This record gives sequence, structure tokens and C-alpha cells, in this order.
Amino acid sequence: MKVWPHEIFNTNKYGRLEGYDMPPTSNADYACVLHIIKSMNQNGRAGVVVPHGVLFRGGSEGRIREQIIKNDIIDAIISLPSKLFYGTGIPAAIFIFNKNKPENKKGKILFIEAEKDYLEGKNQNTLRAQDIDKIVKAYNDYKNIEKFARVVDIKEIEENEFNLNIRRYIDSAEAEEIIDIKKVLVELKDLEEEREKIDKKVKNYIKELNY
Repeated sequence: MKVWPHEIFNTNKYGRLEGYDMPPTSNADYACVLHIIKSMNQNGRAGVVVPHGVLFRGGSEGRIREQIIKNDIIDAIISLPSKLFYGTGIPAAIFIFNKNKPENKKGKILFIEAEKDYLEGKNQNTLRAQDIDKIVKAYNDYKNIEKFARVVDIKEIEENEFNLNIRRYIDSAEAEEIIDIKKVLVELKDLEEEREKIDKKVKNYIKELNY
């Protein structure tokens, strides 16, 4: 939402800005997030779908993100595939908030990179039951899974200037094939020798035809 009633929000009638900066007047993403956080009781949990920009944009949004992280109410961040929602092709993420995190999760955030697991559709992609189960299991286990999930200490996030871009914490790229340069050079030399033999044969054939 680029146009939203920020003047009313700024009155802080319901205490949504207590401990937090005012969201930018040009974007209501964090206004929605702060509204949901304020609506949670002390044992409250919530899942909030957000665009990826919420994870790394600067300015007042960056300060709000820092304040939320320092308050230690983010349980997990899940990155989703693109084209899951009607009307937009951009990938989204889910904030999982928990105002009463258990001891083993305090001071940590679980990142789950689930962008690659989905059923591709013509106009819209879909999360299959197996994809959802994989995400849920990773969340419940709350441990590192190579290229898929990682538990990150808030100190590391602070070192990254409170940027929550998932690719900063999980490298899901496929490993590049290691090229054996010596082997390639030998193969090239063999091909060159084979080419010279073929050229010689062709020249002999041409010579015989001209004869």
C-alpha cells in the first residue's frame, strides 16, 4: 500500500508505535506488521506474509526491523517461491512472530529458504503437501539443514546491519562443476590431432578426385 492513513497511525492511539519508529508514509508494509505485533498478547504467535523488501530496505523500515530483532520476537523467516499469490509474481516471505520464545530459541532466528520447492503452474505456482511438510519439519526441528535452513544468532544479524535477506545466511546455489584444466587441455590436443588426420584424408580424397 503506497497510500495509507499514516496520519491516523501516527497518533499512536492504540500504542502500535511504542518502542518503534513510524513507518514511511509511502509504504504501509511495516504499519501492518506493527499492527499485528501490537495485537498479540504476551503468549501470542503470528505468521505474516511480506514482500522481500521488508527484509532489507533501509531508512525508517530498517530502524523498525532492528527494533523488532532486538526485541527478540522473530521465531523464523521463511522464503517462499514466486507466483504463489494472485495478482503478483514476486516471491514473498513469512515472518513467524512469537512473544514467548522458548529458551532454546531466544537470541536466534531460524531462516528457511523454500523458494525452490513447488509445483510450477502456467499462471500460478503451488506449494505441494510435500513442500509444506518439508517447511513445517524444518521449523519444528529448528536446526541447520544444508542449503535449506539455518539457525542464526542475532549477533551475526547485527554484524550484517540487521539485514534479514535470507541469501546472506543461506547459500542455496548449486555447486559449480569443477573443471580439470589439464584434462581439458589433453582432450583439446587429442581433438586437434584427430582433426589433422581428417584434414589429411580429405585432401587425399580431393587429390584423387582431381586426378
